[in-house]
Amino acid sequence: MFGMHEYADILGPLVLTLNLFIAAYPIQTFLMRRGVPRVLAQVVLAIVVFAILLTFFYALVWSITSLVQELPQYQRQFWNLYHQCVSLLGQFGVSEQQVLDQVKTINPANFAGVLTSAVGSVTNIITLLTVIIVMIFMMAFDTDAFGERNESLQRYQPRIWHSIADFIAGVRRYWVVSSVFGLIVAVIDVVALELLNVPLALVWGILAFLTNYIPNVGFVIGLVPPAIMALLANDPLTALLVVIIYSVVNFVIQSIIQPKFNGDAVGVTALVSFLSLLLWSSVMGALGALLALPMTLLAKALLVDHDPQMRWLNAFISNDPAMADPRVPAVEEHPARTARPDEPTVPAEPTVPTEEGPAEKGPAEEGPDAPPTGSH
Repeated sequence: MFGMHEYADILGPLVLTLNLFIAAYPIQTFLMRRGVPRVLAQVVLAIVVFAILLTFFYALVWSITSLVQELPQYQRQFWNLYHQCVSLLGQFGVSEQQVLDQVKTINPANFAGVLTSAVGSVTNIITLLTVIIVMIFMMAFDTDAFGERNESLQRYQPRIWHSIADFIAGVRRYWVVSSVFGLIVAVIDVVALELLNVPLALVWGILAFLTNYIPNVGFVIGLVPPAIMALLANDPLTALLVVIIYSVVNFVIQSIIQPKFNGDAVGVTALVSFLSLLLWSSVMGALGALLALPMTLLAKALLVDHDPQMRWLNAFISNDPAMADPRVPAVEEHPARTARPDEPTVPAEPTVPTEEGPAEKGPAEEGPDAPPTGSH
């Protein structure tokens, strides 16, 4: 964990790119089955992954830009709201001059520090995107030898192969679940904002969908812009209703229902799902929060699920306590998953001797004192 924290700037983009490729890789296999040349299929895969990443950041920036462009139309409402706040403070003995005096005491150096931090964050984001883009195209062309590497791993390390297969299947389920629930939340938010006559309801719905991939913090990012717009375009009551609706939807769907389905997708309990967010955020920062459950799935698949001596940990972390039984072969836990026609079959793992006694000796292994076995 400490080593991963030291190299989080490299590990985070790598794991994010890997997750994007895992989600989009079926596109390449589909194209190749249709007779598309491998190189062209690899280029299409890289373009799709790049488009997913670009769409996410573009939609996020577009939502924020829409808010900035819309705000100047509500200057009069802003000043009305300001005077209402001053009148309300006056009822508690706070005059407008006292408010202005407090504003004057703000040190401009603080804003310089905030600005410097913001510029540094933008620089880090640009650097991160550059690294991810380079990794996308390099990883796309590395898929040329994926089949041979897959066969080698399957032949020489079948247990690791099954662990990685579980990880890939779980990651795909996780991103599907997150996308479905993000869409549900976005639709509910758009309907509620339309009923409340909040401007740019579709924009805030798209923002809610995108920020659903960011645990905890994403809810705040998706709530603030529509609440501000409701306050300026309508009244404080409408803004309060927006906050209440977003909070209820977030609590019911994103805090109760979705973690249960996400936990089922990666095979962990809801508590472990939440603890994963705290753990991987401390290890890999913001990307660790985004990739918390996929990282937990990877660790669980490699270190616990297919190791009979470690499977007892599933009694504490798995959503299915039966997964803790070391007598159940790990390969048989997923009977529904079979190899595709273009994949090699999984070699059987060597038989482990039981404690009932040594295996029976054949005729060639019989000692000189062995009893006669009858006519041959």
